[in-house]
This record gives sequence, C-alpha cells and structure tokens, in this order.
Amino acid sequence: MHTRVLVVGAGFSGAVVSRELAEAGFHVDVIDKRGHIGGNAWDHTNQHGIRIHRYGPHLFHTNNERVFEWMSRFTGWIPYKHKVKAMLSDGRLVILPVNRETRAIVGEDRLIETMVRPYSEKMWGMPLESLDPQVLKRVPFRDDDNEYYFPNDRFQFMPKDGYARLFMNVFDHPGICISLETPFLRQMEKEYDHVFNSMPIDEYYGFRFGELPYRSIRFHHVDLPMPRLFDVSQVNFTHNGPFTRIVEWKNMPGHGQNNLYTSLTYEEPCDYRDNHMERYYPVKDVEGINRQLYARYASIHNPKVTFMGRLGLYAYLDMHQCVSAALKLAQDFIESKAGEWRNVRSVS
Repeated sequence: MHTRVLVVGAGFSGAVVSRELAEAGFHVDVIDKRGHIGGNAWDHTNQHGIRIHRYGPHLFHTNNERVFEWMSRFTGWIPYKHKVKAMLSDGRLVILPVNRETRAIVGEDRLIETMVRPYSEKMWGMPLESLDPQVLKRVPFRDDDNEYYFPNDRFQFMPKDGYARLFMNVFDHPGICISLETPFLRQMEKEYDHVFNSMPIDEYYGFRFGELPYRSIRFHHVDLPMPRLFDVSQVNFTHNGPFTRIVEWKNMPGHGQNNLYTSLTYEEPCDYRDNHMERYYPVKDVEGINRQLYARYASIHNPKVTFMGRLGLYAYLDMHQCVSAALKLAQDFIESKAGEWRNVRSVS
C-alpha cells in the first residue's frame, strides 16, 4: 500500500478524506493556501476571551446519524438550538423563520418585501426573481409558533472546544502531513497517485470556458464595552443597507464569558472579485446557466483528480453534507484501490 495522495484544502472535505485514507493505510499530504486548517469553519478566541468564527457562524445540524457519529470521534459536543431574529425598520425584533407571530406583526402582504427581498438581493447581488427558488426555500414560512431555525434536525450541537480543535484532532494521524500557506500548482500532481482537490474547478482548468460566479462576504468584527446586546446570537437586517446580518458570539454556548465586553461580527455580501477572490457561495440562477457552465468543467476527463467541496462541485453544501460526501468519496477510492490490489495479486 504505497499509494500517495495529495489533498488540496484543509476544510471539512479535505479533513474527512485525509483521515479516512490515512486510516486505510495511504500516505496523505494536505496543502492549504491559508495559514490555518479548518477552511471557513476555523475559529479562535479573541483578546476578550470570546470565541469568534472568522468566516461567519458555523452551526452543526443534521439528521445524518453516520455523520454525527463520525464527527463525535474528534470532539465533544454542547447542545445548541439556533435562534434567529430579524430587525424591522423601527428596531423591533421578530422571529425567523417567519412563524405565526411574525406574520401577525409584519402583515401577510408585506412578508416577501420585508423578510425576503432585501436580504436575498443583497446576499446574491441579483433581483429576487432571478434566483433559483431552491435558494429561497432554505428558510420556509411556517404556520406555527416555532422559534428555532432548524426545527426538524435531530442533531444540533456546537463542538465543545471549537472547530479548530476538532480539525486538529481529525488531522492528528501519522499518515497525514500538512503544509499551510502552500498554494496548489499543477506540477505537484506528478508526485502523487491521486489528487483530491477542493479548489475552484474553473480556476483549476484555467477558466477555459469562462469564470463561474461566486458571492463573497466581508466580515467586520467589532467589540463593544457592554455585557450583551441581543438575546439571540444572530440578527438579520431587513433594510436596504449593505449588511445582511450580525452575530453576537457569546450568545452561543461555549464561546466565552466576559462581563465587560461583547464581540460581534456583521456581514457585507459582495462579488468575490471585490474581496481578494474569496469565493464563498456558488450562485444558483433561475435559468441554471451557471450549473451548465460547471457541467462543462466537470465533464473534462481527468481520472487522476477528484473534485470535492463547495468550490470543486460548485454546490451550496452545509457542513454535514460536506462530511457525508467526503466519506463517500473516500470509501469509493479505498474500495477501488483494494480492487486494483486484488487484481495485481491474482495476476502475479
């Protein structure tokens, strides 16, 4: 078992594939152009003792028991059911997803224009009518008094010691070697038997068919000299200003205590080309033009490379979906190599 594998990207997809292959006996080299592991889920504790998610809130929620059990090997958990409120123009806070109480306060005839259009058009940089309806269905309207953002998910937790520690535990294997601040170069491929790549697929192929559009986020971190600002961890804005939401970190369990300061992050969506080429969200247009362009890249025959993650698959994936997909990729690769070894032994 001398197969050498290169994993490009130390986020969830790369971490899961790396650990699974290492445990199966492969030698795995992991590279990431950033100076930290964990991808967009990376977190850290600031000078006020409050844990911050640098790239926006990451909330683990799923009904996939296999994913939960796999991740539980590398972290303890703190139960957390996420609550979100929206701030109206007069400063009042109402519950999201829209429930019966919010309907009564906002008014049935104003729900779309107040609760959906401003946020969605800022987030995606296009008119509401041009968005794929599946994007809008991620947060449905309800006819009950539910206050939770993910009311139907069985497993809802935060990693007890944070995401950074979770990733450290996943990568802690003698078969894994990590190199940070190391961008991917095509000539690296010749040193490996296979490459699992989570970089943008259009960038990998030199944009030969054109660029795939992405939305990005500018994160503005602030500290206020007060014990607490909100009674929930996330507040969405319904105005037409540049920001979509604000997160108050200490309102999440296990994220630190400080009676003098609270730390918050507010988010400003933009095109990825206006934010140092940081790609966060593939754009799902109603006509499906972007997916058609992605399909042209995905159809290129390249048996040595497996693309994965949001950027490699040009898909909006939650954390549990990344983990589930990566487990499947690793399992398929291990089984394929096992088949090759059996064939070699039978011939010899």
